[in-house]
Amino acid sequence: MSIEKTNAKNIETIAEALKFCVHALENSDVFYGHGTDNAWDEALQLVLTVCELPLDSGDDVLAYTLSPASCQQIKLLLERRIAQHIPLPYLLGRAWFAGLEFKCDERAIIPRSPLAQLILDEFKPWYGGAEPSRVLDLCCGGGCIGLAAAHYFPQLRVDLADLDQSALQLARENASLLGLGERVSFIHSNLFEAIEPAKYDIIVSNPPYVNASDLATMPAEYHHEPELSLGSGPDGLSITCHILQRAGSYLSDNGLLVVEVGNSWPDLETLYAKVPFTWLEFASGGQGVFTLSAKELQQFSATFRG
Repeated sequence: MSIEKTNAKNIETIAEALKFCVHALENSDVFYGHGTDNAWDEALQLVLTVCELPLDSGDDVLAYTLSPASCQQIKLLLERRIAQHIPLPYLLGRAWFAGLEFKCDERAIIPRSPLAQLILDEFKPWYGGAEPSRVLDLCCGGGCIGLAAAHYFPQLRVDLADLDQSALQLARENASLLGLGERVSFIHSNLFEAIEPAKYDIIVSNPPYVNASDLATMPAEYHHEPELSLGSGPDGLSITCHILQRAGSYLSDNGLLVVEVGNSWPDLETLYAKVPFTWLEFASGGQGVFTLSAKELQQFSATFRG
């Protein structure tokens, strides 16, 4: 479909609404980074969601006539997206992670971690133990990582832990929407403080990891997300260091720790130069995710405590 400027007064079909949204977005200063990276994908999500159509709809929907209410809603949401720089998932109230739909609002950061691919790959080849039965999602936010693991591994029991009660409530709501409540527990905890001694097969965490410099210069869209979920000290590694100090005590003998640290990964390598972090590569993009085995955590436990 060619993209041409369309006057707002002439929006009658989905095709015209898409053209209008793309033109408006391309001529704005919005920042993409919460599930999309271009105006076309944002327009598709916005228009198809308002029209209650699947995101994988074919070209046959382009000729559909918009109701006046849908047309007005698209214009209002687009105006807020551009004028207030609110990320689209917050405006729509939903986001996608690992092929699943999650409720999304400002109680937690918007799902966008490359860890989705690791879950879809069944943690292979990095996890080499017996079939995993217990997983901890530490700093779970709205629960997308742990809940996706529970969805794709029917045998799993998953604990979701977070310091923020409001984020945990969002995680509970997502667990209910996905029908996973019976296999998922929720723990209000500052990292491991309130977590009872356990032997998890996998601990996975997407903790706050943005350093002070990046936090101060982030695009406006990110400042709609909870700051508690983004920043982690001057170098972005304060929380990650605490995780490294204690995670080994909570893993089974063949257990695996998986942590995302994003752009802070070079500083982590510098801080622990002797630690053999395994840095994962993802076909769909993303960086700054490392794994360490339970044995490696034990081997370097003195380094992490130092």
